[in-house]
Amino acid sequence: ITILFLIVVVIVVVIVVDLVPRAENVTWSSLNFKTILTWDPTPTDYTYTVHFAEYVHTHTPTHTHTQCQHGLQGNVVLTYSADIKSEHDVTDDDDDVDDVEFPHTYSPKFNPYRESQISAVSFKIQAAENGMVTLNISDLITSVRSRQSGKLLTIREVFNKDLKYKIIYHKAGSTGKRENISDYSIAKLSNLDAGDSYCFKVAAFIPSRAKALQLGAWSQEVCSEAERHILHELSVGALVGLLFILLIVISIIVIVTILCCRRC
Repeated sequence: ITILFLIVVVIVVVIVVDLVPRAENVTWSSLNFKTILTWDPTPTDYTYTVHFAEYVHTHTPTHTHTQCQHGLQGNVVLTYSADIKSEHDVTDDDDDVDDVEFPHTYSPKFNPYRESQISAVSFKIQAAENGMVTLNISDLITSVRSRQSGKLLTIREVFNKDLKYKIIYHKAGSTGKRENISDYSIAKLSNLDAGDSYCFKVAAFIPSRAKALQLGAWSQEVCSEAERHILHELSVGALVGLLFILLIVISIIVIVTILCCRRC
């Protein structure tokens, strides 16, 4: 009877485990340090237990879906991993499966500081004169909260000196592009042609990262206003007409001068 009971227990355990699929396609996604772990498939009569590990402490929330947002609590420099265990829904009477080792899947390791994507920044052209343009770049707000004040930190507060800004720009109407890297949120660009309009795009740049992850998304292009002179306001036809009138006036002056000289 004991042997028969053990055989039944083993069969029940095997059936229960086989009915619970293993988590697949486990991926991290992170934008401005808002980090989400996703996986497949969608659970039906079972749940997922996700165990996060981050060097120092661990915690184990249970999920009935396939997405989990992990609160980083400011520890963005740590490397994270997750163990996703598929567990069959059981009742208090299911003593036979209490000690069952259900299938589980380990996530890839993820480091937010080195891998979180940075979205597009915004900026304003603060001044444009005498061949120099000043750009005022707004530091993005991240999902990381300060441990002291609880406020959301900017990317400047997270990266500090690691954060730079890459700027590409060109003269309006031209395809030739130049590049500049600024250490600060206020960038000054010189050696521009005074009076001409220039167009700028900016992206966060973290050179300490791997090359593929150094650059954030590019901003929308913003162009400076060209200094407007009266000649810029005139059309080609108006310029030709003005030149023709000028030639007539000069001709009249020359003819009058010659006639006066002959009379003398």
